[in-house]
Amino acid sequence: MPTYTGISSEAFRHPLDQQAEDALRRVPGFDLIASKFVEFVYERPQYVYLMGNSIQVSPRQYASIYQIFRGCVRDLDIFPEPTLFVAQNPQVNSYSLGKDQPLIVLNTGLLDLLNEAELKTVLAHELGHIKCGHPILNQMAVWAMGVASMIGEVTFGLGNLVSSGLIYAFYEWRRKAELSADRAAFLVMDDLNLVMQTMMKLAGVSGKYAQECSLQEFIRQSDNYQNLDQDGLNQVYKFLLYNGGQGVMLSHPFPVERLRYLQNWAYSAEYGQIRAGNYKQATEEGSVQVETKPSENEAEALRRQIQELQAEINRRKSK
Repeated sequence: MPTYTGISSEAFRHPLDQQAEDALRRVPGFDLIASKFVEFVYERPQYVYLMGNSIQVSPRQYASIYQIFRGCVRDLDIFPEPTLFVAQNPQVNSYSLGKDQPLIVLNTGLLDLLNEAELKTVLAHELGHIKCGHPILNQMAVWAMGVASMIGEVTFGLGNLVSSGLIYAFYEWRRKAELSADRAAFLVMDDLNLVMQTMMKLAGVSGKYAQECSLQEFIRQSDNYQNLDQDGLNQVYKFLLYNGGQGVMLSHPFPVERLRYLQNWAYSAEYGQIRAGNYKQATEEGSVQVETKPSENEAEALRRQIQELQAEINRRKSK
């Protein structure tokens, strides 16, 4: 497997990811969300929760998974090494969190479905998110939507987030960020069919009937999905499905679309140059830089902010 010493995320980041982030930053309200996120959300509670409620992967705990993980960290030249956890959850899922202390969580449902090569693909994908600095921006999106839903549109001055376009911009960015992470997985695995097979499994392969599923049929399904665009009405339906047409906005592109994006990149000159060792070197990774206030002790600041948040919630409930 290839190792990309010193590689920058800019070497493989999908341009649609960067464009969507730039558009997000220009939406009114983004700077407010960023400042409030720093005030009220910390990485440490996530770490404390996972330390208490899941299994930390190490050389002596899930040792084979740790060795796979270490290889991916090396191949993408990520430092410091993120902390890896396994959570007891039947949902086939994984996710990454944090900025200064990045974390990756694998659900047991994912481990039960995938073989080692497919698991490595998922780990490389999540590490790609961390390499690109995605987790903190993604956490900001989740937090902003939660605050808007739970407390109401006046609290903290967040206002009408949905109508302002901020929530839509967050979702659009989240979907495009997946394309960059897919590229990271492909760089590490250097096997297009394996990455596409992993996408197919996550899309709907049953462990019991896996032998009846065909990657070539899934690729054909992807082609047929693209052909739906020949009817303009289908394009409208696709837009609506992504943006709440069925009551929920989608945080990931459809797997059949991710397949097409990755196939195009796999045969590009850009990918060939990276494989040949001609890629941009890293300086400082990360997408979101938000300054914190150093004037207070962290524990004191956290207690103060929790009290303020609880007081505001109580005030809203009493109305």
